[in-house]
Amino acid sequence: MKIVILDRASLGFDMDVSVFDTLGEVTSYDLTTPNQTKQRVKDADIVLTNKVVLGKEEMSDSTIKFIAITATGMNNVDLEYAKNNNIEVKNVAGYSNSSVSQVAFSMIFYFVGKLNYYKSYVDNGNWQKSPLFTHIDEPFFELDGKRVGVIGLGAIGSSFASRAQAFDCEVVYYSTSGKNSNNEFKRVELDELLKTSDIISIHCPLNPQTQNLLNYENMKNIKDKAILLNLGRGGIINEEDLSKIIDEKEIYCGIDVVNVEPIEESNPLLKVKNKDRLLLTPHIGWGSVEARTKLIELVANNVRNFISSK
Repeated sequence: MKIVILDRASLGFDMDVSVFDTLGEVTSYDLTTPNQTKQRVKDADIVLTNKVVLGKEEMSDSTIKFIAITATGMNNVDLEYAKNNNIEVKNVAGYSNSSVSQVAFSMIFYFVGKLNYYKSYVDNGNWQKSPLFTHIDEPFFELDGKRVGVIGLGAIGSSFASRAQAFDCEVVYYSTSGKNSNNEFKRVELDELLKTSDIISIHCPLNPQTQNLLNYENMKNIKDKAILLNLGRGGIINEEDLSKIIDEKEIYCGIDVVNVEPIEESNPLLKVKNKDRLLLTPHIGWGSVEARTKLIELVANNVRNFISSK
């Protein structure tokens, strides 16, 4: 079997991907641009892709039999065309629950603990000049008793909610599909969640129901000094609206995903004036060493099972 890896760099070069060499004849590309895709997959039996788009144009006149997506999201593959042309497509799920939850709490502690301020205070030589043993001029807070609102209580949202509960937070959630029912946590409507939560964390998929789910009108209702996190998908929060809200009221935002990635120079979030209220990270939530190791194992299993079935 001829195996083509289209964007090996997305897995990180600290990861060992030699397992795929045991499964077939591997050709690996660090990156693949749209105009390179069709030629690179033309003679492949199995294609591995994370974010490289495989549409009708790219798959037509090829020998592709199986597409292994090295991620959970499948919107970069034309699933209907694949199905109609007997091309099996398989993604992976559940590998990054802990990683995303941990990064979310890293963002929370960044804002709540004010450690960036206190590190700078010491690094700038202020503590050794102080007549007082302590310096607490920048107030910081405890999580105990805070209300945490989770938007999207799937596997990752549930993992995050359990961790919030361990910090003695009150957890509520909003079901974006309207179908999720969980007896452990209270389900509320979106307006109530936004108005009453001290911390809001987004872990839902991007679809027609969640596109621009958070916009200028409903984000105006977020509590002053609340923390808003998006580790779900870009597009769930209207970025233009969010950039305005951050400069109009005191809310703190941890954003790991944006509409177009890598982020464009024109993205309004890069032009926020109150930069201390915004923490932007380059889509790292999914990517702990453990999560990526598990991801590669799951993808290899998908490839192995496909080959066995043939």
